[in-house]
Amino acid sequence: MNLIRPFLLLAIVTGNEPLYCQTTPTPILDRAAQFQLNTPYKAPPGDALSHHTAGYAKIMCSAVFITGLKPDFAAENVGFFTSPYAERAKVGKPVIDYQKKTVSITLPNGVTRVAVYTGDQGCVCLAEGKNTLSFEPVKVSREVPDAATTSWPMGDVLPQTPLPAELDMTKVRQAVDAAFAFDDAQTAALVVTYKGRIIGERYGEDITRDTPLESWSMGKSLSATLMGVLMQKGVYQLDQPAPIPQWQSKTDPRAKIRISDIMHMSSGLYCRAPQDPDYDPTLGYPDHLYLYTGGGNSFEWAANLPPQFPPNTVGRYRNSDPVLINYLNRLGIEGLGESYHLFSQKELFNKLGIRTMIMETDPYGNFLTQGYEFASGRDWARLGNLYLQDGLWNGERLLPEGFVSFVSTLAKPWVADGRPIYGGLFWINGDGERPIPKDAYMMLGAGGQSVTMIPSHDLVIVRLGHYKGGYREYETMGNVYSQLMEAVPGKKGSSPPVKPRVSTPVSETILDTYVGVYEGPFGSNPNATFTVTREGNQLFEQLTGGEKLAIMPETKTKFFFKAVNAQLEFLRDASGKVVKRTLTYGGQTTEARKTR
Repeated sequence: MNLIRPFLLLAIVTGNEPLYCQTTPTPILDRAAQFQLNTPYKAPPGDALSHHTAGYAKIMCSAVFITGLKPDFAAENVGFFTSPYAERAKVGKPVIDYQKKTVSITLPNGVTRVAVYTGDQGCVCLAEGKNTLSFEPVKVSREVPDAATTSWPMGDVLPQTPLPAELDMTKVRQAVDAAFAFDDAQTAALVVTYKGRIIGERYGEDITRDTPLESWSMGKSLSATLMGVLMQKGVYQLDQPAPIPQWQSKTDPRAKIRISDIMHMSSGLYCRAPQDPDYDPTLGYPDHLYLYTGGGNSFEWAANLPPQFPPNTVGRYRNSDPVLINYLNRLGIEGLGESYHLFSQKELFNKLGIRTMIMETDPYGNFLTQGYEFASGRDWARLGNLYLQDGLWNGERLLPEGFVSFVSTLAKPWVADGRPIYGGLFWINGDGERPIPKDAYMMLGAGGQSVTMIPSHDLVIVRLGHYKGGYREYETMGNVYSQLMEAVPGKKGSSPPVKPRVSTPVSETILDTYVGVYEGPFGSNPNATFTVTREGNQLFEQLTGGEKLAIMPETKTKFFFKAVNAQLEFLRDASGKVVKRTLTYGGQTTEARKTR
């Protein structure tokens, strides 16, 4: 097994989340310091390798028993987020029991982590030292018509009538081709709908329109959707204080946190995450991952986190917030007298024609849809179209008026940080990162998963892939988006798509001055080595042991990556000699000095 991952892997495995870098203070950190509360931090308990192994067992269990992947393929290509690739080499080979439907992995110290397939609650990793779950799995009834004989979108029968004349179907086909152009992108599914109708679709090897695929943090948007369903039923309101039982003391500052603050990822709770601008790996295993792998009651852990910032002041992408939305969802569902595990299918999925969605849980039966959920490309397209239709489906309002606008509007704390990229558990193209209109919004998941809603063009675009190929997602989807923006007309008066970046010719003489070795921080490594080489008129940068990635000149000194939304700038001293290069990603800039 090749244990070397591509350059910028940490950025890729966290989806579009910023990567950690050791860096000098930035405006983001300076602003956060103004709001920082004097709150002591306590790291999650347990051994990091045991947590990683718990994630590995769960990932393998889901890959084999839900998606139907072969074990060797899954171990090499799937789910690095909660089970980092390098950590897999430190533990035993997964042992799969097809009769008991379990996956067991043993650590060097003899501890064995076990994940069990439960059926409709997917795979759950048992707590360390435990051999049973703390809940009784439930069979979910999918009361939907026969897909083979029912018209899309409630079924899978597509219309035979001509496609709308305004579409350039040659460009649509080119967009579909672009999704599968790079073998190493490992695209597994692409579904494109226009005004609700499928106009483009393709699947990877051994994947069908019914295959539930790893979707990761797209589930955060699903959590938001279920909150919207409860709001439509009158259970909650966006701006009410969140009725978390653990916060109800009169002296508890968390009692002021509103549901809208939680959905904006601005609750302010102290939940360390690898994508925090000031993340320090020396403080222990991050809460962000512990909420997947800890083996305890995830709702209890999130609810008991202390405040780090006042609510609605600082935006941070942390799993505590969607976990708390899931907690509120459970409280609301059970408050209606409904079955927690059946409600989603009954009140949402059945109505949309969604058949393949699997929402996984912790050992206590709490949904972990901050990232542990699986569904087919078509089912994600159905959910995306609910949003494109403003929460209406077949004449029934499933989401309250104004809810779609809320989730697709930039959150003020994120804008104040200079990061116009996040709404209400949905990402927004507010910074123009993608070559689509700035008001497009997305469900995004690690490893290159995405559902993109482009209201100005009546488009929903679903892309799912195997995790290892996620580092090519940015380039792949940039090409898909560009083709579709030419293929599908925008509505009159709508905002235009952001123009793709274009490289500028730079002489080989200038390029040669950038060739060399640079040393500086990357991820948790304070002394990473990067090598810049030239092949013809093309520069490449390569992290030691990683893959060689093309960098494109935007000016004579500034470059951008084709595969990742990151920028490089080469800097010279007074004599004109290149002495260092900076890397900017996710609002952070780090420096690496040229050593030779």
